[in-house]
Amino acid sequence: MKPLFQLSTRSYDSEIEIVRKAMKELESTCNIKDGYEIGKPFSAAGWTFFNLHLSVEMANHIETSGMLEGALGFRIGEQLKNFVGHYLESKGSNVRIKQVES
Repeated sequence: MKPLFQLSTRSYDSEIEIVRKAMKELESTCNIKDGYEIGKPFSAAGWTFFNLHLSVEMANHIETSGMLEGALGFRIGEQLKNFVGHYLESKGSNVRIKQVES
């Protein structure tokens, strides 16, 4: 199962570029091709939402490489969500992130 996160923002045009750049950097760090996929955006109540899928390979690499060390959460999915959220924030993004079932 590919981890699926829903990102939300009020400034999609600027945030999507930050997210794409950050995820490309994470792919490079993990030495993985096609490690993520960004879904089509949709808007509601002044917010724009879009999905972020991580490949199973990328999620496994993040989990087994020690990158999740210090990420809060009781379950791996929660730790992965917190890791991705903090990673995007460290790259200048202000998106909100939540894990959704795929």
